Amino acid sequence: MADNSSSSSRTIGLGFVEFVALTALLMAMTALSIDIMLVALPEIAHEYRLAGANDQQFIITAYMLGFAVGQPFHGPLSDRFGRKPVLAVGLVIFAIGSLGAALAPSFGLLLAARALQGFGAAAPRIVAIAIVRDCFVGREMARVMSFVMMVFIIVPIIAPMVGESILWVGTWPWVFGVLFLASAVALVWSGLRLPETRPAGDRMPLTAAALGNAFHRVVTTRVTVGYTVAAGFMFGGLLSYVGSAQQIFVDVYKLGDLFPLAFGAIAAAMALASLTNARLVGRLGMRRVSHVALIINLLSWGVLAVLGFPQELPLFVFCGFLAVSFFCFGLIGPNFNALSMEPLGHVAGMGSSFIGFYTTAAAALCGWMVGQSFDGTVRPLCIGFLSLGALALLTVLVTERGRLFQSREPAAPGAGK
Repeated sequence: MADNSSSSSRTIGLGFVEFVALTALLMAMTALSIDIMLVALPEIAHEYRLAGANDQQFIITAYMLGFAVGQPFHGPLSDRFGRKPVLAVGLVIFAIGSLGAALAPSFGLLLAARALQGFGAAAPRIVAIAIVRDCFVGREMARVMSFVMMVFIIVPIIAPMVGESILWVGTWPWVFGVLFLASAVALVWSGLRLPETRPAGDRMPLTAAALGNAFHRVVTTRVTVGYTVAAGFMFGGLLSYVGSAQQIFVDVYKLGDLFPLAFGAIAAAMALASLTNARLVGRLGMRRVSHVALIINLLSWGVLAVLGFPQELPLFVFCGFLAVSFFCFGLIGPNFNALSMEPLGHVAGMGSSFIGFYTTAAAALCGWMVGQSFDGTVRPLCIGFLSLGALALLTVLVTERGRLFQSREPAAPGAGK
């Protein structure tokens, strides 16, 4: 890691490793809230006697909708009142939603509690990115986000296995108890160790004029809007997979208790990509790395298109395509995020809210459309990955006016050493 990363993290009172770990935990609240649930979905469906085979996916969708709704609020509030108060309130809301879900007497109330969970979880996600942008910029932000993602991705690797272990010793409400404990740990850790990174003199008034000016700056910045829209398509593919993963691996491939291992092994490709991105982005730039990955992702699913999207794929072949796609996503996600946030230093909270809201809402919609198309085969998911990847590439082409691989951001300090 470049020297200035350590220097920047020291200026906020944390060592670099602790800063990355805490930021990863805050951002991982959503991944944990989704992935730990996957193994419990059939048990929940049985508990509430759900009629449709795909109805259990609403447990994921409700959370994502609450997550999307919360994001426009938390960013501007953190620009006005500071990062830490908004973070603390969000974690408390998440904890209340966790308890509500554990005690929900009906499926409707469970979905309401999940939406409340998502609303609260939007705060750590939005505030964490704003904090990173407060401290880093450009390629250096992309490198830091890559290290954060490398730690963050441990969550989807182990979360299904944690969920499985919980179900061995208890019932599905215990899963929400673990989520409550996770929010408590995040609240105490950030409260005790994380200094305020939004100085009082730099805070934005919470007035219609100030909010309007900040929002106008965000939505009129071509790079921000373009890469946000493209990220929404890519995240949509990821959510499509997450929403139907349990049905595919358990119902189609009959993996049973081995499902968490398969899910975690595929997610590990993203962790490897995050480490690779941290090493490459300082030398090559965010655009070159992410554009190459975007094309490779599209070409990989294009192979299945040429073959007519077979309904039945051997497990190792299907997992191979997923691993390639996840590796590419690990190169795309941190760089698209950094490219979107780079021009928005003074309005980082508003920018993080806009980016988070759009990508989450677009991904939830795309993921729901693809997930509800599940027909007992892998074909709808494969078509979804190809279609959304093509839309992402088209968006980037429009944003960059047809010029890919152009490195216009300054090199990170220490790059190439």
